[in-house]
Amino acid sequence: AIANTLILSLLMAASPSSSNFMSAEALVVAALREPIAMSATITRNVSSTSCSSSSSSSSSSSTAPSIAGGSVSVDVELCDFFEGYAESKDTLLTGVYTLDDLQQYGRTHRVCPYFLARRMIHAANVVIFSYQYMMDPKIADLVTKQMSPDSVLVFDEAHNIDKVALDVLSVNITRRTLEASSRNLRNLTTILNERTSVDTERLQEEYTRLVNGLARDGLSQDIADELSANPVLPDDVVNQVIPGSMRKAEHFLGLLRRFVEYVKQCVQTQGVVHMSPLKFLLECYREVKVSSHDLKFTSTRLNALLQTLRVPDASVFAPISLISDFATLVATYSKGFTIIVEPITLPLASEWRDLEGGEEGETGMTTESVLQFCCLDPSLAMRPLFDKYRAVVLTSGTLSPLTMYPKILGFKPVISRSFTMSLHRPSICPLIVTRGSDQVAVSSKYDLRNDPAVVRNYGFLLIELAGTIPDGIVAFFPSYRYLESVVSMWNEMGLLNEVLKKKLLFVETSDGTETALALANYRRACDSGRGGVFLSVARGKVSEGIDFDNHYGRCVVVFGIPFVYTESQVLKSRLEYLRENYQIREGDFLTFDAMRVASQCLGRAIRSKLDYSVLILADRRYNRLDKRSKLPAWIGQFVVDAHLNLSTDDATALSVKFLKDMAQPESKQIQLGHALWTLEHVQKHQDQQHYEEIPAAATSSRTQ
Repeated sequence: AIANTLILSLLMAASPSSSNFMSAEALVVAALREPIAMSATITRNVSSTSCSSSSSSSSSSSTAPSIAGGSVSVDVELCDFFEGYAESKDTLLTGVYTLDDLQQYGRTHRVCPYFLARRMIHAANVVIFSYQYMMDPKIADLVTKQMSPDSVLVFDEAHNIDKVALDVLSVNITRRTLEASSRNLRNLTTILNERTSVDTERLQEEYTRLVNGLARDGLSQDIADELSANPVLPDDVVNQVIPGSMRKAEHFLGLLRRFVEYVKQCVQTQGVVHMSPLKFLLECYREVKVSSHDLKFTSTRLNALLQTLRVPDASVFAPISLISDFATLVATYSKGFTIIVEPITLPLASEWRDLEGGEEGETGMTTESVLQFCCLDPSLAMRPLFDKYRAVVLTSGTLSPLTMYPKILGFKPVISRSFTMSLHRPSICPLIVTRGSDQVAVSSKYDLRNDPAVVRNYGFLLIELAGTIPDGIVAFFPSYRYLESVVSMWNEMGLLNEVLKKKLLFVETSDGTETALALANYRRACDSGRGGVFLSVARGKVSEGIDFDNHYGRCVVVFGIPFVYTESQVLKSRLEYLRENYQIREGDFLTFDAMRVASQCLGRAIRSKLDYSVLILADRRYNRLDKRSKLPAWIGQFVVDAHLNLSTDDATALSVKFLKDMAQPESKQIQLGHALWTLEHVQKHQDQQHYEEIPAAATSSRTQ
C-alpha cells in the first residue's frame, strides 16, 4: 500500500536553530546543485560522507575497506544514518511528515531523512517542496524525474515564477570563482597522478566505458542518477558518445584549464561587454582551440572523473563544477541567452581581504567584473513542465494582471480566474495619497525623490499615522539607498524625533542578522502596547517572507513605486528580448513588475479573514488608471473614488473612521453565508452548480 499523504518540506537552507543533524541534511540538499562524486565500489558509504562531516557526534568511527586494482586499501568513514537507510529499503511511511517530523524519525530509527524523503516522493500522494526541485534541471533530474505525468503541479506564490525560471538557467562567474577553479584543477591533477601510479586499471575501465558510450554502465542506480545530473533541460541533453579529445582524464583537465584561462581573459575586460553565446564560442575556439562540441560534454565528463577518482567531498570542487555547468549551457543554448561582463559590487570575503590589503576583521565591499550568462526567456525552463504534466496550476494573491504571465511564460491557459475576498465587511482600506497637506505632490520619481518638500511630506504622513494607528505600522521604500537617504533627511529635519514620541522605530538593513533582531524587537514593541514603526524595503527579505498579521500590521505604507533598477545591463537585455519576441513594451513590463511588488508589500498585513489594515500607496502616479488597474482583485474591490487623490490630512481622517468601524464587536453569526459557510451553505452551493450544469449539457448535446 502506498502512503496516504506525505508532505516533504525539503527546504534549501537550514534554520539557525537547527541541530547538527539538520545542518548535515541541509548540506546534502545544497550539494544537489553540484555534481556529487561517489565511489562505485563503496557507493553507500561515500555518498553520505558529506552527511557525517558536520555531524561527527552522530556518526560512528567505523570504516569500510575498498580494494583498488587489487592492491590498494582505502578507508572511508561511514555515516550511521545512511547505513541505516540502506538497510531499510522496505520502509514505507504513512501519514503527514514535515521536515521536523522527518528529522525526528531519522533520529529515532537511525536512518537518513534526506535519502528517505527522496525515496518516499514516488509513493506519496502530496509532496510540498521548493520551486527548484521542479525547475532546476540538475535537481529535478535527481528528485522529480520519475514523477507521473498524471501529477497535478501547483505553483503557489507564483507571482515571481518568471524570476525563478530565469535564475535556474543563469550562471554568474566572478574572479574568485575562477581562481578557486584553477586550484581545483591543480588538485585534480595531483589526485589523478596519484591514482595513475597505483590504480591504472580503474582509469582504463573508465576510458573503455566512455569509448563505448557506457558512462553509466556497471554503476549502481544512485551513482548513475548522480552522474546523469545535467545543467541543461531534459530535451536538450546530448545523448552521444563523449568526444575522443575528452576521454582521457589528463586531456580533459587540459581542456578545462584552457577554457578557464579564456574565461579569465573575458572577466578581466574593462567596462561593460555584451556578447552572444555564438560569439563567445567562436572567440573561445580562436583563442584556446576549445570547440563548442567538446564543451557540451564538460559537465557530464567532470562528474565521471570525480566518480572515478573517488572524491569523497564534491563540495570542494564546486567552483570547477560551476565552470563546467556554464560551459555546457553556453554550448547548448544560443537563442534566449546572452553573456554580459560588467563591474558589480560584491562583499569582500575574508580570504580576499588579505589579497586586497584589508585589515583583519575589516568588512566591506569590492567592485569587480563578473561574467553573467543570463537566461532572458523564462518559458525555456517552464516548457518541459507544461509538456510533461497533465495539469499545471499557477496561483498567488498577487498574480495580476493575469494576461501578462501567459505571454512571458509561453503557454495558453485553459482556465484563467481572478477572485475577490469573501468578507462580510470591508477589512482593508486602500488609500492613494498624491500630495501633502501643503498640496505639494509626493512621488519617488527620480527628479523628485530627494526634493526636501517631498521628503518632508512623507515624514509628516508617517507622523500623522503614528499618532492615529494603534500598534504596528510597516512602511516600504523602493530601495535600500532611498530608505537611507530619506531617513537621513528626516533626521536632519527633526522628524524622526516626532515619530519616536509616538512609536518606536525599527529599520530593515541588508544584513539578515540585524533585520531579524529589529523585527523581533518590533514585535515586542507591538505586544507591549508601545507600538512600533518598521521601515523596510520592497524586494527585500521582509516584503516577501514576513507576515504582519493581527496588530503587527494595522497599517502598511508604500512610499513611492518600487520600480526595479533600470540601469541593470541584464534588465536592459531582457526588456529588449521581450520587445522583439513577445511585443511587450518596456514601460508595460516595468509597471507590471513594480505593481506586483507593491501588491506583495500590501498583502503582508492581510493573512486571514480576521485581519484588517489601512493600505496606503503614497505616490501621485498610483492615481493613474494604468497603475491602479494592475492591483489584484482583492485590493481593487475596495478602491472607491473617495479613496483616490488624497492629501495626508484626508488619508489620516479616513484611517480614523475605518479603524473605529473595525473596532466594533461582532459575532461569528454575522459572518455566516459570507466569510463562513455551514454544511447547509456548501450543499446549497453544490446543488446550484448541478442545476447550472444541466442546461449547459443539454445545449452541448443539441449542438452535437
